[in-house]
Amino acid sequence: MTPIPHELPGADLIEAGLADLRAGEITANALLVAIGAPRLRALGIEVPSPLPDAPEHALYLLLASRGEDAHSAFNAYRRRLVSFQRALERRRFATA
Repeated sequence: MTPIPHELPGADLIEAGLADLRAGEITANALLVAIGAPRLRALGIEVPSPLPDAPEHALYLLLASRGEDAHSAFNAYRRRLVSFQRALERRRFATA
């Protein structure tokens, strides 16, 4: 299992999402981790199972239910996920 480097962009969201999934809570962070689970697992992050169904749709609905601009908030969450994944990937290949 790859430890999560705290200095990477979005690490706070990923750590919180993993903790929420382990606790069985469906939060925005948990749904974000579920969206990124295949790539996170490929990068060595242990993502708990089972994952929520249709996490993209569920995240969008959750953000909309908060009264947020769901489209903008959803895209912001996705950007943080991708930034984390890319940074972890660069770090992984730099040390290989």
